[in-house]
Amino acid sequence: MRQTREDPVTTSENRRPALTATDPELAALVTAEERLQADTLRLIPSENYVSAAVLEASGTVLQNKYSEGYPGKRYYEGQQIIDQVETVAVERATSLFGMDHANVQPYSGSPANLAVYLAFLQPGDTVLGMSLPMGGHLTHGWGVSATGTWFRGVQYGVRRDTGRIDLDEVRDLALAERPKVIFCGGTAVPREIDFAGFAEIAEETGAVLVADIAHIAGLIAGGAHPSPAPYADVVSTTTHKTLRGPRGAMLLSRAEHARAIDRAVFPGLQGGPHNQTTAAIAVALKEAATPGFSAYAHQVVANARALGEELASRGFDLVSGGTDNHLLLIDLTGKDVPGKIAAKALDRAGIVVNYNAVPYDPRKPFDPSGIRIGTPALTSRGIPASEMGTVAEWIDRVVVAARTGDETVVEKVRAEVRTLMDAYPAPGLPVG
Repeated sequence: MRQTREDPVTTSENRRPALTATDPELAALVTAEERLQADTLRLIPSENYVSAAVLEASGTVLQNKYSEGYPGKRYYEGQQIIDQVETVAVERATSLFGMDHANVQPYSGSPANLAVYLAFLQPGDTVLGMSLPMGGHLTHGWGVSATGTWFRGVQYGVRRDTGRIDLDEVRDLALAERPKVIFCGGTAVPREIDFAGFAEIAEETGAVLVADIAHIAGLIAGGAHPSPAPYADVVSTTTHKTLRGPRGAMLLSRAEHARAIDRAVFPGLQGGPHNQTTAAIAVALKEAATPGFSAYAHQVVANARALGEELASRGFDLVSGGTDNHLLLIDLTGKDVPGKIAAKALDRAGIVVNYNAVPYDPRKPFDPSGIRIGTPALTSRGIPASEMGTVAEWIDRVVVAARTGDETVVEKVRAEVRTLMDAYPAPGLPVG
C-alpha cells in the first residue's frame, strides 16, 4: 500500500534518526521539502526526481575520501575502491554517449564549461555561443560571466520570425570573428540542435565544437534526440535534469582532447572529486542504458509536445511554435501578464515554473515576459500525455487569475494539483 503523510513509516525520526537527533531543525526542513516535492507539479525543465538508488549512492561513505588525481594516478593512498568507482562511471559514460573519453569529476555544469576554456583558449580569445536572452547559457561567453570577462564572447541568436537558430547567421559570425571555440546548446532551446550543421561551420573556421547537452542529455541517452557524438569535439553536460542523476557534470571528448580536458579539470580548476557524486553518476548512467529509460525519454518529448499543443489551443504564444524536446518557452505578452507575476501565481497553485526572458524581450531579465516549463519531472512520476490537457487548463486558469487577482482560483487549482500528485507518486520520495 502506498505510504501517506500520516503513515508513521514516513516520519523524519524513522527515515533519518541520526539527523533528527543531531539537528532536528534541519531534519524538519528536509521532510518539508520532501512533502513539497511530492505535493507540487514540478515543471521547471532542469529539475527531476532521482531514483532511490541514486539517492542512496549520493549519501554513502565515499563522502569520506579525498582522491585528487585520476584512477591509477592519485596523490593520496587508499584509493583502491575509489579508482574502481570512477572507472565504472567513466566506462558507462563513454559507452552510453559513444565518445572516446569521459571525465566525470566536474562539480557542476558551469565549472565543466570553464574547463573547456582552460583546455582550448587563452584569455582574450574569441568564443562563439548562443546569446543568453535568446536561450543560451551564461558560460557560453556572456558578459556577466567569467567566460565573457576573461574571453571575447560573440553571440548568435534566433530568427524573429521563427524563433529558431539561423545557421547562416552562425556561419557568417564564425567566418567574420574566427572563434577558437563554438558552443551549441543552451538553457531555453525548445528545438532540436543541428549538430551536423554546427560541425560544418566549426570545420570551415577551424574552431573546436563544444556541444552543451546539459538539458537534453537524458533524451540523447534514451534515443529521443540526435546525438552530438559523431560531430562534436567535446560534449559538456550536467548529470541531473533529463539524465536523472545527481547534481554533477561530465565532459566527454574525442581521444585527442582527453589529456587537455583532464588537465583542465584537475589540477586546472579543482582538487579532489566528490566521490559520492561519482558513484551516483555511475548508477544514473546504468539506469539510463535500460529500455525503461528509453521509454521514459520518448515520453518526456511526447508529453512536452502534447502540453504545447494544449497550451497553443488556449491562446498561449510558444516561442518557435512548439517543441522538439522537453522544454516549452512561453511568451505571455499576449496574455497581458508578466512572466514573474505568472510564475509566482503558479507557484502558489502548486505548479512550479520559472519566469524567463523570451527572444527580443523588451522587459528586464528579472521581470521578463515569459515562463519556461518542461516535462522531465512529471514524466518521472508516470503522468501520461492524456493529462496534459488538465495541466494546460490549470496554467490557463492561474494565468488569468494572476491578471485579475482572483486568489480563489489559485486555491482551487492548488487542491486539484495535490489530488493528481497523490495519484502519481514520485520516485525516490519516501512520502506520497
